[in-house]
Amino acid sequence: VRLVESGGGLVQAGDSLRLSCAASGRTFSTWTMGWFRQAPGKEREFVAASIWSGTSTDYADFVKGRFTISRDNAKNTVYLQMNSLKPEDTAVYYCAAAVLKRGRNNGLYDYWGQGTQVTVSS
Repeated sequence: VRLVESGGGLVQAGDSLRLSCAASGRTFSTWTMGWFRQAPGKEREFVAASIWSGTSTDYADFVKGRFTISRDNAKNTVYLQMNSLKPEDTAVYYCAAAVLKRGRNNGLYDYWGQGTQVTVSS
């Protein structure tokens, strides 16, 4: 299984970005797909998850109302639409896949992408 993120970059506060994560694998629709982030000097933290077929989602409180996770199972791709970005959203964002599991804990996720940098200037 391979996960490849894209879409990161340098933006100003208040701007939007859409991250994409393309996954290999024939059972993508059965995976929980999550987005995590890690800022310098901080632990990796949960951002959002799309559970199995995508009918259920979960968000960290600090992104509710600003970020939206979605997935296209036909394209084996999960997206993270990030609006109203803040400087504190600056981090490396990682896509992850959990096979037949769901949750916010890093340890539940079986596969990880290499990460994409998001930098938000004030």
